[in-house]
Amino acid sequence: MVDKLLQVKDLSLYFKTTKGVVQAVDGVALDMDSGEALAIIGESGCGKTSLIRAILRLLPNNVHTYKGSVVLLGTDIMKLPEERFRTQVRWRQISLVAQAAMNALNPVVRVGDQVSEPLVIHQRLGKKAALVQAAEVFRMVGVPTDFLSRYAFELSGGMRQRAILAMALISEPNLVVLDEPTSALDMLTQANIMNVLKGIKRDLGQSFIFITHDVATTSELSDRGVVMYAGQIVEISSTAEQFYLNPLHPYSQKLMASVPTLKQKKELEFIPGQPPSLIGPPTGCRFAERCHRRFDLCDQEPPMFSLEDGRQVKCWLYK
Repeated sequence: MVDKLLQVKDLSLYFKTTKGVVQAVDGVALDMDSGEALAIIGESGCGKTSLIRAILRLLPNNVHTYKGSVVLLGTDIMKLPEERFRTQVRWRQISLVAQAAMNALNPVVRVGDQVSEPLVIHQRLGKKAALVQAAEVFRMVGVPTDFLSRYAFELSGGMRQRAILAMALISEPNLVVLDEPTSALDMLTQANIMNVLKGIKRDLGQSFIFITHDVATTSELSDRGVVMYAGQIVEISSTAEQFYLNPLHPYSQKLMASVPTLKQKKELEFIPGQPPSLIGPPTGCRFAERCHRRFDLCDQEPPMFSLEDGRQVKCWLYK
């Protein structure tokens, strides 16, 4: 019996550049259950999107190192041949809602044809049958079915985002990855998109990985929060009961201290300095240079400590 939907172990993804090797993802380990929503939080450049590219095997030509284990429903999908991964895993078992929906849609192909394409390619459905299913998914995400015949430039930003979501859901995958699904949208549209996602999670039991640098939006959808810093995971906590009320890692504490709240007054803080270069990163704790709680042991790289309440934190303070 398969216990976990996804298990990632010691996953690393490095890129070759003219200045050196960038350690974008370095030794990442995480897991998630079916029906769970996982939020990956962190500053721009911390490795969130590179982690998803590693899981989905959407790799550029300048890969230097790609290793580790990605087990989906008991199968290590990193060991699968590329053609089998493309036809049996990508989009059928794991799908992606890409950042910047306008760039993800082909401007000269009707939206309905793009949304139904996974069914035509992967399930060998005829075009008419695929469009019927696309109309059903459009209704689920709140898009009028007459939009199937429109082009991307005829849709608003929010409707384009819903169309991309429909494309990700149409094959009924086990896991949907959302890369900044509310970026570049106004506040009202963001709220509408999050309500759609919450409804899908509630009604279908859909599993999500939600990538964002916006800490506030994670509270709308996620069950657990994964905090990344400089290519590594530094904390994994339940979002509602643990992370928002009592973050453990000094980086997480600074992140939460920088988020304004409606119900209480507080003096907002900031994180001094800047993230380290991922070309030859520090040998000890990667957050040490910016940390307000640094001490001698931080010159050594900390392991990931597992606490009694189920949380995990990569910090010597919890040795």
